[in-house]
Amino acid sequence: MNGSSGSQGHHVSGEKKQVCHVSRPILNNGPKHRPLTPMRRCRGVACVVIILSTAFLLVVYLAPITTFAVRLFSVHYSRKATSFLFGMWLSLWPFLFEKINKTKVVFSGENVPPKRRVLLFANHRTEVDWMYLWDLALRKGHLGYIKYILKSSLMKLPIFSWAFHIFEFIPVERKWEIDEAIIQNKLSKFKNPRDPIWLAVFPEGTDYTEKKCIMSQEYASEHGLPMLEHVLLPKTKGFICCLQELRSSLDAVYDVTIAYKHRLPDFLDNVYGVDPSEVHIHVRMVQLHHIPTTEDKITEWMVERFRQKDQLLADFFMKGHFPDEGTEGDLSTPKCLANFLTVVCLTAICLYLTLFSFVWFKVYVVASCAYLSFVTYYSILPPQLIGSPEGDVKAKKVV
Repeated sequence: MNGSSGSQGHHVSGEKKQVCHVSRPILNNGPKHRPLTPMRRCRGVACVVIILSTAFLLVVYLAPITTFAVRLFSVHYSRKATSFLFGMWLSLWPFLFEKINKTKVVFSGENVPPKRRVLLFANHRTEVDWMYLWDLALRKGHLGYIKYILKSSLMKLPIFSWAFHIFEFIPVERKWEIDEAIIQNKLSKFKNPRDPIWLAVFPEGTDYTEKKCIMSQEYASEHGLPMLEHVLLPKTKGFICCLQELRSSLDAVYDVTIAYKHRLPDFLDNVYGVDPSEVHIHVRMVQLHHIPTTEDKITEWMVERFRQKDQLLADFFMKGHFPDEGTEGDLSTPKCLANFLTVVCLTAICLYLTLFSFVWFKVYVVASCAYLSFVTYYSILPPQLIGSPEGDVKAKKVV
Protein backbone atom coordinates (compact mmCIF):
# COMPACT_ATOMS: atom_id res chain seq x y z
CA MET A 1 0.00 0.00 0.00
CA ASN A 2 2.56 2.49 -1.21
CA GLY A 3 2.17 6.22 -1.45
CA SER A 4 1.53 8.08 -4.66
CA SER A 5 4.92 9.62 -4.34
CA GLY A 6 6.21 6.26 -5.47
CA SER A 7 5.06 7.09 -8.99
CA GLN A 8 7.13 10.23 -9.16
CA GLY A 9 10.75 10.79 -10.15
CA HIS A 10 13.28 12.65 -8.06
CA HIS A 11 13.36 16.42 -8.39
CA VAL A 12 16.75 17.24 -6.95
CA SER A 13 19.60 17.66 -9.35
CA GLY A 14 23.17 18.62 -8.78
CA GLU A 15 26.68 18.14 -10.04
CA LYS A 16 27.16 14.74 -11.66
CA LYS A 17 29.72 12.49 -10.04
CA GLN A 18 31.23 9.15 -10.92
CA VAL A 19 29.04 6.31 -9.68
CA CYS A 20 30.45 4.59 -6.62
CA HIS A 21 28.84 2.10 -4.26
CA VAL A 22 29.02 2.52 -0.53
CA SER A 23 28.88 -0.36 1.90
CA ARG A 24 25.87 -2.60 1.41
CA PRO A 25 22.93 -1.89 3.71
CA ILE A 26 22.38 -3.92 6.83
CA LEU A 27 19.20 -6.02 6.71
CA ASN A 28 18.16 -7.51 10.04
CA ASN A 29 16.85 -10.70 8.47
CA GLY A 30 17.91 -13.34 10.95
CA PRO A 31 15.89 -16.42 11.93
CA LYS A 32 12.23 -16.02 12.88
CA HIS A 33 11.70 -14.83 16.43
CA ARG A 34 9.19 -17.59 17.23
CA PRO A 35 8.71 -21.00 15.57
CA LEU A 36 5.63 -21.51 13.42
CA THR A 37 3.92 -24.20 15.44
CA PRO A 38 0.59 -25.82 14.46
CA MET A 39 -1.00 -23.93 17.35
CA ARG A 40 0.23 -20.58 16.02
CA ARG A 41 -0.91 -21.48 12.51
CA CYS A 42 -4.42 -22.41 13.69
CA ARG A 43 -4.65 -19.31 15.88
CA GLY A 44 -3.54 -17.08 13.00
CA VAL A 45 -6.09 -18.58 10.61
CA ALA A 46 -8.84 -18.17 13.23
CA CYS A 47 -7.89 -14.51 13.78
CA VAL A 48 -7.94 -13.76 10.04
CA VAL A 49 -11.31 -15.47 9.62
CA ILE A 50 -12.76 -13.40 12.47
CA ILE A 51 -11.26 -10.15 11.19
CA LEU A 52 -12.38 -10.69 7.58
CA SER A 53 -15.87 -11.89 8.48
CA THR A 54 -16.43 -8.94 10.82
CA ALA A 55 -15.21 -6.57 8.11
CA PHE A 56 -17.54 -8.02 5.50
CA LEU A 57 -20.68 -8.03 7.64
CA LEU A 58 -20.08 -4.62 9.21
CA VAL A 59 -19.44 -3.05 5.81
CA VAL A 60 -22.48 -4.73 4.21
CA TYR A 61 -24.88 -3.90 7.06
CA LEU A 62 -23.68 -0.52 8.31
CA ALA A 63 -21.77 1.19 5.50
CA PRO A 64 -24.86 1.95 3.36
CA ILE A 65 -26.39 3.67 6.39
CA THR A 66 -23.35 5.82 7.17
CA THR A 67 -22.23 6.50 3.58
CA PHE A 68 -25.66 6.93 1.97
CA ALA A 69 -28.48 7.70 4.39
CA VAL A 70 -26.45 9.92 6.73
CA ARG A 71 -24.43 11.48 3.90
CA LEU A 72 -27.56 12.86 2.26
CA PHE A 73 -27.97 15.10 5.31
CA SER A 74 -24.35 15.74 6.32
CA VAL A 75 -21.01 14.75 4.78
CA HIS A 76 -19.32 15.64 8.07
CA TYR A 77 -21.45 13.31 10.20
CA SER A 78 -21.34 10.62 7.52
CA ARG A 79 -17.55 10.63 7.72
CA LYS A 80 -17.68 10.71 11.48
CA ALA A 81 -19.97 7.66 11.67
CA THR A 82 -18.01 5.77 9.01
CA SER A 83 -14.71 6.53 10.75
CA PHE A 84 -16.13 5.31 14.07
CA LEU A 85 -17.10 2.03 12.39
CA PHE A 86 -13.71 1.80 10.65
CA GLY A 87 -11.85 2.53 13.89
CA MET A 88 -13.70 -0.18 15.81
CA TRP A 89 -12.71 -2.77 13.22
CA LEU A 90 -9.12 -1.56 12.76
CA SER A 91 -8.59 -1.79 16.52
CA LEU A 92 -8.67 -5.57 16.13
CA TRP A 93 -5.24 -5.44 14.44
CA PRO A 94 -3.27 -3.72 17.24
CA PHE A 95 -5.09 -6.09 19.62
CA LEU A 96 -3.78 -9.01 17.52
CA PHE A 97 -0.24 -7.60 17.31
CA GLU A 98 0.29 -6.45 20.87
CA LYS A 99 -1.99 -8.60 23.03
CA ILE A 100 -2.30 -11.92 21.19
CA ASN A 101 1.01 -12.12 19.29
CA LYS A 102 2.89 -10.33 22.11
CA THR A 103 4.81 -8.09 19.72
CA LYS A 104 6.47 -5.31 21.69
CA VAL A 105 5.75 -1.88 20.18
CA VAL A 106 8.18 0.75 21.47
CA PHE A 107 7.53 4.45 20.84
CA SER A 108 10.24 7.08 21.06
CA GLY A 109 11.05 10.64 20.05
CA GLU A 110 8.36 13.14 20.99
CA ASN A 111 5.09 12.48 22.76
CA VAL A 112 3.15 14.17 19.98
CA PRO A 113 -0.26 15.68 20.79
CA PRO A 114 -3.34 13.97 19.29
CA LYS A 115 -3.98 16.43 16.49
CA ARG A 116 -7.13 16.13 14.34
CA ARG A 117 -5.72 16.89 10.89
CA VAL A 118 -2.32 15.33 10.30
CA LEU A 119 -0.09 14.66 7.31
CA LEU A 120 2.18 11.77 8.28
CA PHE A 121 5.23 10.59 6.34
CA ALA A 122 7.30 7.52 7.14
CA ASN A 123 10.07 5.30 5.84
CA HIS A 124 9.07 2.03 4.19
CA ARG A 125 11.10 -0.89 5.59
CA THR A 126 8.73 -3.70 4.62
CA GLU A 127 5.26 -4.49 3.27
CA VAL A 128 3.54 -4.13 6.66
CA ASP A 129 4.83 -0.75 7.88
CA TRP A 130 1.45 0.85 7.19
CA MET A 131 -0.23 -1.59 9.59
CA TYR A 132 1.90 -0.47 12.55
CA LEU A 133 0.85 3.13 12.02
CA TRP A 134 -2.49 1.89 13.40
CA ASP A 135 -0.84 1.37 16.78
CA LEU A 136 0.10 5.06 16.88
CA ALA A 137 -3.26 6.33 15.58
CA LEU A 138 -5.14 4.15 18.10
CA ARG A 139 -3.21 5.66 21.00
CA LYS A 140 -4.05 9.14 19.72
CA GLY A 141 -7.75 8.38 19.36
CA HIS A 142 -7.83 8.91 15.59
CA LEU A 143 -7.53 5.38 14.22
CA GLY A 144 -10.69 5.58 12.14
CA TYR A 145 -9.49 8.70 10.35
CA ILE A 146 -6.27 7.25 8.92
CA LYS A 147 -6.12 7.18 5.12
CA TYR A 148 -3.61 5.90 2.60
CA ILE A 149 -2.61 6.49 -0.97
CA LEU A 150 -2.69 3.07 -2.61
CA LYS A 151 -2.16 1.38 -5.95
CA SER A 152 -5.27 1.50 -8.12
CA SER A 153 -4.96 -2.25 -8.78
CA LEU A 154 -6.06 -2.82 -5.16
CA MET A 155 -9.42 -1.30 -6.07
CA LYS A 156 -10.11 -4.47 -8.07
CA LEU A 157 -9.98 -6.73 -5.02
CA PRO A 158 -13.39 -8.18 -4.08
CA ILE A 159 -14.90 -6.72 -0.89
CA PHE A 160 -11.71 -4.82 0.03
CA SER A 161 -12.33 -2.36 -2.80
CA TRP A 162 -15.68 -1.48 -1.20
CA ALA A 163 -13.94 -0.62 2.06
CA PHE A 164 -11.15 1.36 0.36
CA HIS A 165 -13.76 3.41 -1.47
CA ILE A 166 -16.15 4.19 1.39
CA PHE A 167 -13.23 5.06 3.68
CA GLU A 168 -12.05 7.46 0.93
CA PHE A 169 -8.57 6.10 0.34
CA ILE A 170 -6.79 7.56 -2.70
CA PRO A 171 -6.04 5.14 -5.58
CA VAL A 172 -3.24 6.11 -7.97
CA GLU A 173 -1.78 4.77 -11.23
CA ARG A 174 1.87 5.63 -10.44
CA LYS A 175 1.92 7.96 -13.43
CA TRP A 176 2.25 11.53 -12.23
CA GLU A 177 0.43 13.06 -15.20
CA ILE A 178 -2.62 11.04 -14.09
CA ASP A 179 -2.07 10.89 -10.33
CA GLU A 180 -1.74 14.63 -9.71
CA ALA A 181 -5.33 15.32 -10.74
CA ILE A 182 -6.60 12.30 -8.76
CA ILE A 183 -4.88 13.39 -5.55
CA GLN A 184 -5.97 17.00 -5.94
CA ASN A 185 -9.58 15.97 -6.61
CA LYS A 186 -9.74 13.59 -3.62
CA LEU A 187 -8.11 15.97 -1.16
CA SER A 188 -10.17 18.96 -2.35
CA LYS A 189 -13.10 17.20 -0.64
CA PHE A 190 -11.29 17.29 2.70
CA LYS A 191 -10.94 21.07 3.04
CA ASN A 192 -13.51 21.26 5.86
CA PRO A 193 -11.43 21.73 9.06
CA ARG A 194 -14.18 19.95 11.03
CA ASP A 195 -13.30 16.66 9.30
CA PRO A 196 -10.38 14.89 10.99
CA ILE A 197 -7.91 13.21 8.65
CA TRP A 198 -4.66 11.33 9.17
CA LEU A 199 -3.14 11.03 5.70
CA ALA A 200 -0.16 8.63 5.62
CA VAL A 201 2.44 8.97 2.84
CA PHE A 202 5.52 6.84 2.16
CA PRO A 203 7.80 9.11 0.09
CA GLU A 204 10.16 6.26 -0.88
CA GLY A 205 7.25 4.86 -2.86
CA THR A 206 8.22 1.23 -2.33
CA ASP A 207 9.50 -1.01 0.43
CA TYR A 208 13.23 -1.25 1.13
CA THR A 209 15.48 -3.91 -0.44
CA GLU A 210 19.23 -4.07 -0.98
CA LYS A 211 18.77 -3.92 -4.76
CA LYS A 212 16.60 -0.82 -4.55
CA CYS A 213 19.04 0.77 -2.11
CA ILE A 214 21.96 0.26 -4.51
CA MET A 215 19.94 1.83 -7.34
CA SER A 216 19.09 4.75 -5.04
CA GLN A 217 22.76 5.17 -4.13
CA GLU A 218 23.74 5.18 -7.82
CA TYR A 219 21.24 7.96 -8.45
CA ALA A 220 22.53 9.87 -5.44
CA SER A 221 26.13 9.55 -6.59
CA GLU A 222 25.25 10.79 -10.08
CA HIS A 223 23.31 13.81 -8.79
CA GLY A 224 25.31 14.91 -5.77
CA LEU A 225 22.76 13.76 -3.19
CA PRO A 226 23.31 12.10 0.20
CA MET A 227 24.36 8.43 0.06
CA LEU A 228 21.74 6.68 2.18
CA GLU A 229 22.15 3.10 3.45
CA HIS A 230 18.98 2.31 5.40
CA VAL A 231 16.36 4.28 3.45
CA LEU A 232 15.82 5.15 -0.20
CA LEU A 233 15.93 8.67 -1.56
CA PRO A 234 12.42 10.15 -1.25
CA LYS A 235 10.31 10.92 -4.30
CA THR A 236 8.55 14.08 -3.36
CA LYS A 237 5.88 15.10 -5.88
CA GLY A 238 3.13 13.15 -4.13
CA PHE A 239 4.03 14.55 -0.71
CA ILE A 240 4.23 18.10 -2.09
CA CYS A 241 0.80 17.74 -3.71
CA CYS A 242 -0.74 16.49 -0.44
CA LEU A 243 0.94 19.26 1.54
CA GLN A 244 -0.21 21.99 -0.83
CA GLU A 245 -3.80 20.74 -0.89
CA LEU A 246 -4.13 20.41 2.89
CA ARG A 247 -1.66 22.93 4.24
CA SER A 248 -4.15 25.65 5.10
CA SER A 249 -6.18 23.26 7.29
CA LEU A 250 -3.49 20.97 8.75
CA ASP A 251 -2.82 20.89 12.48
CA ALA A 252 0.52 19.11 12.26
CA VAL A 253 2.95 17.03 10.23
CA TYR A 254 4.33 13.88 11.86
CA ASP A 255 7.73 12.51 10.82
CA VAL A 256 7.75 8.75 11.62
CA THR A 257 10.71 6.36 11.45
CA ILE A 258 10.06 2.61 11.79
CA ALA A 259 12.54 -0.18 12.62
CA TYR A 260 12.25 -3.84 13.56
CA LYS A 261 14.02 -6.35 15.78
CA HIS A 262 15.45 -8.78 14.77
CA ARG A 263 13.92 -9.52 11.41
CA LEU A 264 11.81 -7.73 8.82
CA PRO A 265 8.28 -9.18 8.98
CA ASP A 266 5.86 -9.91 6.18
CA PHE A 267 2.07 -10.13 6.38
CA LEU A 268 1.93 -13.81 7.32
CA ASP A 269 4.53 -13.24 10.05
CA ASN A 270 2.12 -10.72 11.53
CA VAL A 271 -0.82 -13.08 11.25
CA TYR A 272 0.91 -16.09 12.82
CA GLY A 273 2.77 -14.05 15.42
CA VAL A 274 6.22 -15.41 14.57
CA ASP A 275 7.64 -11.94 13.87
CA PRO A 276 8.50 -9.21 14.58
CA SER A 277 9.72 -9.48 18.16
CA GLU A 278 9.80 -5.69 18.52
CA VAL A 279 8.60 -2.75 16.45
CA HIS A 280 10.25 0.59 17.19
CA ILE A 281 8.44 3.75 16.09
CA HIS A 282 10.21 7.10 16.40
CA VAL A 283 7.90 10.11 16.07
CA ARG A 284 8.69 13.79 15.65
CA MET A 285 6.22 16.62 15.05
CA VAL A 286 7.09 19.21 12.42
CA GLN A 287 5.67 22.70 12.73
CA LEU A 288 4.10 23.78 9.44
CA HIS A 289 5.96 27.08 9.41
CA HIS A 290 9.23 25.11 9.41
CA ILE A 291 8.35 23.48 6.07
CA PRO A 292 9.29 25.54 2.99
CA THR A 293 6.64 26.66 0.55
CA THR A 294 8.33 26.21 -2.84
CA GLU A 295 8.65 22.78 -4.48
CA ASP A 296 12.44 22.87 -4.79
CA LYS A 297 12.88 23.85 -1.14
CA ILE A 298 10.37 21.24 0.04
CA THR A 299 12.32 18.62 -1.93
CA GLU A 300 15.59 19.67 -0.29
CA TRP A 301 13.88 19.67 3.11
CA MET A 302 12.49 16.15 2.54
CA VAL A 303 15.87 14.79 1.43
CA GLU A 304 17.39 16.20 4.63
CA ARG A 305 14.66 14.56 6.73
CA PHE A 306 15.48 11.22 5.11
CA ARG A 307 19.18 11.76 5.72
CA GLN A 308 18.25 12.15 9.40
CA LYS A 309 16.13 8.99 9.22
CA ASP A 310 19.10 7.15 7.75
CA GLN A 311 21.27 8.23 10.67
CA LEU A 312 18.53 7.28 13.15
CA LEU A 313 18.36 3.80 11.65
CA ALA A 314 22.16 3.44 11.60
CA ASP A 315 22.23 4.28 15.32
CA PHE A 316 19.32 1.91 15.93
CA PHE A 317 21.18 -1.04 14.36
CA MET A 318 24.20 -0.28 16.53
CA LYS A 319 22.41 0.39 19.84
CA GLY A 320 19.20 -1.60 19.47
CA HIS A 321 16.88 1.33 20.18
CA PHE A 322 15.93 4.86 19.14
CA PRO A 323 16.65 7.82 21.45
CA ASP A 324 14.05 9.06 23.96
CA GLU A 325 12.08 5.83 24.38
CA GLY A 326 8.85 5.48 26.33
CA THR A 327 6.74 8.27 24.85
CA GLU A 328 3.57 6.13 24.66
CA GLY A 329 2.07 3.65 27.12
CA ASP A 330 0.69 0.17 26.55
CA LEU A 331 -2.75 -0.46 25.15
CA SER A 332 -5.49 -1.10 27.70
CA THR A 333 -6.31 -4.82 27.71
CA PRO A 334 -9.88 -4.31 29.06
CA LYS A 335 -10.61 -1.73 26.34
CA CYS A 336 -9.20 -4.01 23.65
CA LEU A 337 -11.32 -6.92 24.89
CA ALA A 338 -14.43 -4.75 25.13
CA ASN A 339 -13.94 -3.53 21.55
CA PHE A 340 -13.32 -7.09 20.34
CA LEU A 341 -16.49 -8.40 22.01
CA THR A 342 -18.53 -5.48 20.64
CA VAL A 343 -17.38 -6.11 17.07
CA VAL A 344 -17.92 -9.87 17.36
CA CYS A 345 -21.40 -9.40 18.86
CA LEU A 346 -22.41 -6.96 16.11
CA THR A 347 -21.16 -9.44 13.52
CA ALA A 348 -23.06 -12.29 15.16
CA ILE A 349 -26.28 -10.24 15.13
CA CYS A 350 -25.80 -9.38 11.46
CA LEU A 351 -25.11 -13.02 10.62
CA TYR A 352 -28.18 -14.20 12.54
CA LEU A 353 -30.43 -11.64 10.83
CA THR A 354 -29.12 -12.73 7.44
CA LEU A 355 -29.48 -16.47 7.95
CA PHE A 356 -32.39 -16.96 10.31
CA SER A 357 -34.55 -13.84 10.38
CA PHE A 358 -37.01 -12.27 7.95
CA VAL A 359 -36.39 -12.48 4.24
CA TRP A 360 -36.15 -8.69 4.12
CA PHE A 361 -32.74 -8.87 5.77
CA LYS A 362 -31.54 -11.07 2.91
CA VAL A 363 -32.96 -8.54 0.47
CA TYR A 364 -31.12 -5.79 2.35
CA VAL A 365 -27.80 -7.67 2.09
CA VAL A 366 -28.24 -8.15 -1.66
CA ALA A 367 -29.21 -4.49 -2.14
CA SER A 368 -26.28 -3.38 0.01
CA CYS A 369 -23.78 -5.44 -2.01
CA ALA A 370 -25.24 -4.03 -5.23
CA TYR A 371 -24.99 -0.47 -3.89
CA LEU A 372 -21.39 -0.92 -2.72
CA SER A 373 -20.40 -2.50 -6.03
CA PHE A 374 -22.01 0.35 -7.99
CA VAL A 375 -20.47 3.26 -6.06
CA THR A 376 -17.05 1.57 -6.02
CA TYR A 377 -17.05 0.76 -9.73
CA TYR A 378 -18.01 4.31 -10.67
CA SER A 379 -15.95 5.86 -7.84
CA ILE A 380 -18.78 8.00 -6.48
CA LEU A 381 -20.34 8.84 -3.14
CA PRO A 382 -23.76 10.47 -2.73
CA PRO A 383 -23.76 14.28 -2.45
CA GLN A 384 -25.12 16.13 0.55
CA LEU A 385 -28.63 17.24 -0.41
CA ILE A 386 -29.60 19.26 2.67
CA GLY A 387 -27.27 22.18 3.34
CA SER A 388 -23.75 22.01 1.96
CA PRO A 389 -20.26 21.11 3.20
CA GLU A 390 -19.08 24.51 2.01
CA GLY A 391 -21.64 26.15 4.26
CA ASP A 392 -20.25 24.20 7.20
CA VAL A 393 -16.78 25.52 6.44
CA LYS A 394 -18.00 29.12 6.21
CA ALA A 395 -19.91 28.77 9.47
CA LYS A 396 -16.80 27.43 11.16
CA LYS A 397 -14.75 30.38 9.91
CA VAL A 398 -17.35 32.87 11.15
CA VAL A 399 -17.34 31.26 14.59
